[in-house]
Amino acid sequence: MAITVKGEKREVFGKNASRRIRREGKVPAIIYGANTPNIPLIVPKKDIINILKSDTGENTIFRLSFNSESRDTMIKELQKDPVTDEILHMDLIQIAMDKAIQVSVPVVHVGEAVGVKSEGGFVDFVNREIEVECLPKNIPEHIEVDISSLHIHQSIKIEDVKLPEEVEIISDKDTILILINVPRKEEEIVEEEKEEEVIAEEEEPEVIKKEKEEAGEEKKGEEKKGEEKS
Repeated sequence: MAITVKGEKREVFGKNASRRIRREGKVPAIIYGANTPNIPLIVPKKDIINILKSDTGENTIFRLSFNSESRDTMIKELQKDPVTDEILHMDLIQIAMDKAIQVSVPVVHVGEAVGVKSEGGFVDFVNREIEVECLPKNIPEHIEVDISSLHIHQSIKIEDVKLPEEVEIISDKDTILILINVPRKEEEIVEEEKEEEVIAEEEEPEVIKKEKEEAGEEKKGEEKKGEEKS
C-alpha cells in the first residue's frame, strides 16, 4: 500500500521558527525537483519515523501532499542532532516513476560461513551498501549475499553479487563487501602499539626536539655556574 504524508508549505524561517516547528512534532524540510523550484516544507515527524522504520527505509517512495499539490517523493538526506539523534532537517527529492535513479541499498548476509563455523573466524562487514541505478519501482529492499562457502581470509566483492537485469550496479565492482577475518592475538596488538610508540618518537616535531635540546643545554649551564660559585 502506498504511503501518503500530508505536509504544508513553510512560511516562517530562522532558528527560532525551526525550534518551534520541532517542538510541535514536525520537521523542517525542503523538496527538490528536476525542473521545478525548491519548496520549503513542514512535515509530521511521526510519519518520517514510520518511513525510516519500514523495510525500505530511506529508499521508500511516498506520496507527499501539501496545499493543493501532490508529488512522489523520497528522502535524500537527513540532518540529525549528534547527541540526541533528533531529526533537525530533511531534504526530499521529487521522483519521476518513469526515470531511473541512483540509490544505496543495504547488504544482508545469509548462511553461516565455514570460516566462522569451524575455523574460528568472524564476519567482517567492510561495506554495508551497494549503489545501484534502476527505476523507482525496481529498487530492492536489500541485497542478499550468501557467505556459507567462505573460508578464513576469503571475501565477497560487489562483482560476485547477482542482481536482476533491471538493476544496474554503480559501485566499483572490485569493492569488498564481506571478509572472513581472524581475531587478532593479544601479543600482536601489544607489539603493534609498541611499534606505533617508536614511530611517534621518531616523528617527533623538530620544534619540540629543539626546545628539549635547548632546555637541556640551559640546565647544564646552570649546573656549571653553581659549581663555579661553590
